[in-house]
Amino acid sequence: MEAAFDVAGLVGHRYRMDDYYEVGREKIREYARAVQDFHPAHWSEDAVDELGYSGLVAPTTFISIAAMLANRRLFESVITGYDVYVQTDQVFELYKPVVTGDRLVSDVELSAVRQVAGRDLLTVTNTFTDQTGEVVHIMHTTVLGITGEDVDAGVTDAMEAVIMHGVEIPGRTRAAAAPPTQTLPEISTTLSEVTRTRQPQTKVRFEDVSVGDELPPRTAQLTRGDLVNYAGVAGDANPIHWHDGIAALTGLPNVIAHGMLTMGLGAGFVTQWLGDPGAVTRYGVRLSNYTIVEASSVGTVEFTGRVKSVDPDTRTAVVVIVAKSDGRKIFGLATIEVRLG
Repeated sequence: MEAAFDVAGLVGHRYRMDDYYEVGREKIREYARAVQDFHPAHWSEDAVDELGYSGLVAPTTFISIAAMLANRRLFESVITGYDVYVQTDQVFELYKPVVTGDRLVSDVELSAVRQVAGRDLLTVTNTFTDQTGEVVHIMHTTVLGITGEDVDAGVTDAMEAVIMHGVEIPGRTRAAAAPPTQTLPEISTTLSEVTRTRQPQTKVRFEDVSVGDELPPRTAQLTRGDLVNYAGVAGDANPIHWHDGIAALTGLPNVIAHGMLTMGLGAGFVTQWLGDPGAVTRYGVRLSNYTIVEASSVGTVEFTGRVKSVDPDTRTAVVVIVAKSDGRKIFGLATIEVRLG
C-alpha cells in the first residue's frame, strides 16, 4: 500500500541541527563494547598516541548515534505516513577520523525516494562537520516505509505499552506543518588534511596485499543482553530487537539483531585485520536478511572477507565482506575501502 501523502514531493527537504553532538571518551568505549570492537584505538590513549591521533578514535559506525538523534525531527514531524521503517542499505563515507572531543553538527536531507514493488524506499543523507568546519563523515541511510496494511493492526498499541518514554511511535504520529526547508551552503567533500597527509599505521602493508587475499574469519555471538545493551548505547528504541510480542506483530519470526549492530561487527572485523581504524574511507552495506536472537540461545554471525581490488596510485584496497547467520547471508553486498601503509 502506498503512503497516503506525496512523500516524493519532500525530496530535497533539508535542515541543520540547532545543537552539536559532542563525542565523548566514554561513549566511544561504550559503543566499541556494544559492537564487540576491542581495537586499542577505541580504548587507550597510549594506543592512539602511537597511531598519531589526538584522542580515542570512534568505531566506523559510531556516527549512527548522532544521525539517529538528528533524524528524529525528519521522521516525527515531516515524514509521517508510515507505521514501520525497515533499514535496507547503509553507506558511510569517512573524510576524517572522528575522535574524542569532536563537536559534530549534522545537515539532514531527504535525498531520494523511489518505489520498489509498490513500496517506498527513502534515503536520508547526514553530512557531519566538526568544530573546524571540515566534513568528517557523510552517511546515507535507506529505509523501507511500511504502512498499516502490511503489519498487524495492534502493533502501535502494543508498542505504546513497551517503548521507552519520549520516543514517538510512527503509527501514532500525526502529520503536522513540516518545518521549512533550510537553504544550506554547499560543503566541500574532500578528504581532510588529516586524512590526506597522515601515513596510515596499518598492520598490513600495501605491498603485501593482493587481489583475492582472504581475511582471517571471525564468528561473533549475540545474546538478548547484547541487543538490549546496543539499543541503549545507540539510542535505537525499536522493540523488535528485544520484545518477542512486538517482533511477531510486525511479521518477524523472532527478535532480530539491529542491522546497524551487525554492520558495526562487520566493520570491526576488517579494522582488526587492518590495524588502523582511522584508515577506513568508505563502508557500504546492503542488508538482505537478519540475525535471529532467541531468548534461550545465542545468535551467531560468521564473517569472512576477501580483497576485491587494489589501487597502486592511492595505495588503497577494497574488501568484500560476507556475513552469514544460521546459514543465511545477512549482507547482500558489503564493501569497505581502506588506505594502506
